[in-house]
Amino acid sequence: MCHLFAMSSGPTRVQATFWLLDAPDSPRAATLRTPEGAGLGGFDADGTAWVVKQAIRNRADTAFAQEPQHVTSSTFVAHVRHASTGRACEDNTHPFVRNGRIFAHNGVIEGLDKLDAELGTGGLPVLGDTDSERFFALVTREIDACDGDVGEGIASAARWAAENLPLYSINMILITERDLWALRYPDTNGLYVLRRGPGGRNERHLDHASPFSEIRVRSLDLLTKPAVVVESERMDEDPRWRLMESGELLHVAADLTVTSRIVLDGPPVHQLSLDELRPQAAVSQTTAVPDLPLSA
Repeated sequence: MCHLFAMSSGPTRVQATFWLLDAPDSPRAATLRTPEGAGLGGFDADGTAWVVKQAIRNRADTAFAQEPQHVTSSTFVAHVRHASTGRACEDNTHPFVRNGRIFAHNGVIEGLDKLDAELGTGGLPVLGDTDSERFFALVTREIDACDGDVGEGIASAARWAAENLPLYSINMILITERDLWALRYPDTNGLYVLRRGPGGRNERHLDHASPFSEIRVRSLDLLTKPAVVVESERMDEDPRWRLMESGELLHVAADLTVTSRIVLDGPPVHQLSLDELRPQAAVSQTTAVPDLPLSA
């Protein structure tokens, strides 16, 4: 499946180093399916959104993704794409940017003709082929309809999708310069949150490495500063990782206040099973998938 990482350090900008892929000649890379893209996003000090990303067609085509990316922001999102829809190209590579917001998604949404019709010919332009970018366009439209309330816009878009489109998963991250939102829906794929105090449980800097994907993140600044982290899987041994509930919308505010609520309390009208997915989509959802715990 695609792998998501997001982090907020609240009011304080921190430096972090990201490695999105292993070197192509590493032992682990030799055993893993090659992803179709990798990317990273955050914000400059003046609030300007930035994204760096690369489409990947083979393991030799990963110079950007395997090099350390030294970046500074107060909110971050990273994504490694195992494509369920669309080819390997930059327009299909996460994260996506609209209206000063950065978005990444993990899952499968079908019925894209119906979604395109809902967005309309006069809607926001969609450059690529993915379900993810189209869903982000729907989220953006609903935020505008909710007078800029990001949480309400996400909830409205997710409810429309759950009622009208075949879904496997719409786990998603959206960040602004100071805020972070995460939605897990339904319970098909995991999404975890960690509220990390300065130094974490071992009083050391942040050094997260995924055993299932190839993302690694390090921040020396978080030896002395708190953060909230959201990830597709638990990336260290801290027992305080919490599996988000199905339908849970999490918000991390600029002061690191965390609130959450259930915005979808039932399954999608058309919940797709793995057996119902197209072959490309099914492969994308069974690549490097951690087992979910029996309980949160």
